[in-house]
Amino acid sequence: MADRKLARAEAEAEERDRRKRGRRWRRGSDPVEALGEGVMGLVMELLDARSVARCTAVSRAWYGVAADNRLWAPKCAELMAGKAHIPRLTMIRTASKLSTYSMAIMDGKRAAPEYWRNLDPSWKHTGPPMRRYFHQDGYHSAEPHDAVWGGHECEYTIMTSFVGDGKIRDHYVRINQWPPMKVSRKDDWSWELSNHLYRYNSIPDAEKKGCTGPLLPVW
Repeated sequence: MADRKLARAEAEAEERDRRKRGRRWRRGSDPVEALGEGVMGLVMELLDARSVARCTAVSRAWYGVAADNRLWAPKCAELMAGKAHIPRLTMIRTASKLSTYSMAIMDGKRAAPEYWRNLDPSWKHTGPPMRRYFHQDGYHSAEPHDAVWGGHECEYTIMTSFVGDGKIRDHYVRINQWPPMKVSRKDDWSWELSNHLYRYNSIPDAEKKGCTGPLLPVW
């Protein structure tokens, strides 16, 4: 009888220990708690940027590891490598590396018109406006060192539009007869104006001091 009671007591004690171990495992089942922030940081270094960004939404503990500047600094450097233009907003010193990466990705999808406008120094009040010359023989040219013009040849003609009954509605200048051009953004963050005949690419300036584009996010 005594042996049965002892065996039952031992079995109950073992069951209690098993349940305690289960509760301890459930409390420590979060990898950040089980492995520690240091080990999890090393694991996340092996992940791509999208996966690490998703990790920030798991919990506060995961966010603390996944949003660390030391983790995102090399990812930012990898993102900027080989790009034709570096966004100016990457110069914001108070922004975290995670924010810088996210804003750079969004800026890489920004449309082109502002870039083309900014090439004209008169828009930025840093110099005289770009000049175009219309010669009497129909030839169209620019200043010798005009980077936007690029030295390509172009011609123009004076067009006259009629309303009816021989009445002139307007005169206008037509530069060549090019098909419509579309604006696109390339993988290296450069811009391109193109149609099936011509293609114009923005001038790479990744080494430009102060970078390019708006200082604040514009999407």
